[in-house]
Amino acid sequence: MSRARLITLTNMCMITNFAGEILVQDRNKPTWPGITFPGGHVEVGESLQAAMIREVQEETDLVISHPRLCGIMDFTTETQEGYLVLLYKTQSFSGKIRSSNEGEIFWINPQDLPKYHLAPDFWEMYQVIINDNLSELYGTGSGNTWQTQSL
Repeated sequence: MSRARLITLTNMCMITNFAGEILVQDRNKPTWPGITFPGGHVEVGESLQAAMIREVQEETDLVISHPRLCGIMDFTTETQEGYLVLLYKTQSFSGKIRSSNEGEIFWINPQDLPKYHLAPDFWEMYQVIINDNLSELYGTGSGNTWQTQSL
């Protein structure tokens, strides 16, 4: 049995403006639809932080700075594909928001998040981002047995 585990690195960033609103994306991807934060894949030869900055700019037209890594989500899909989602947050950005083909981008009050159709497990990832006592979200199982555990 091999001890190596192949994983795909992805990222997500919560951007907060001066009014305390957070930037969300109504993601239209069929495999993971709903409200989430901007983010995507880390490309070969790219630093983790550079990938986060690039993904935010591609999906929102904002240029972020000083993204702070505040947690991870670790999960394996039903087809045994491993993923690590690096969870960032920042309040430093420039530019004006523009939606992309990934989905509509808009600012909301964080207290209003439960009123929206959230992407699967997004609420749990959000808790890791905002709670300094949490650092990891671990997903196991599949289908009806899927569950997450905050660590």
